[in-house]
Amino acid sequence: MRADPHQDPATFWEEFYLTRRISSNGRATAALQRIAANLTPGHSLDLGASHGDDVIWLARQGWQARGCDISDTAIARACTRAADQGLEHRAQFERCDLSVAFPQGAFDLITALYLQSPVALARATILAQAAARLRPGGHLLVLSHAASPPWSPEATPSNIFPTLTDELAAIGAPAPELEVLEAQIVTRPGRGPDGAEAMLEDNLVLVRRRSK
Repeated sequence: MRADPHQDPATFWEEFYLTRRISSNGRATAALQRIAANLTPGHSLDLGASHGDDVIWLARQGWQARGCDISDTAIARACTRAADQGLEHRAQFERCDLSVAFPQGAFDLITALYLQSPVALARATILAQAAARLRPGGHLLVLSHAASPPWSPEATPSNIFPTLTDELAAIGAPAPELEVLEAQIVTRPGRGPDGAEAMLEDNLVLVRRRSK
């Protein structure tokens, strides 16, 4: 789907999920698995949950996991998947336009995994709000595409590829209340529509709110 940058975000993402069956292997994002392995399960929130793989995986690990997304279709599919696995009480989903309102509550882990959009998204504001909603000792994990994949059929607006400096600035780190645990470019294998393989670059930022 070719994006019109001026299209209403809710309309764009609803059409995206209605017209595409996003494949799911049921596994969480590798970076999340690595980091969560060292955390004590608590309350988590995933921003832009899509079909819910990361939320459902966290629920299986003992987290009280929530996910939000702007698409009703994505949320409905995520709820169905959680219910099919008997996890509907630990993996919960809600429809939310993060540019308008942030989910209520305080969290031990907030994840923003590829929270990027070709249409309007107040991303820096959202990340700042996420950092503010961490409980003392809580973690914020931000993972973002750092560059367009080599098989991209058209030029992608550069503003949807933030730098590490951009990510830290949006979060408000470094700051007295936030400890930067990781800020690095990481690579992962990817496969294009024609089966071509390449190593893709991501920004990874992990911060912790200092305990009082």
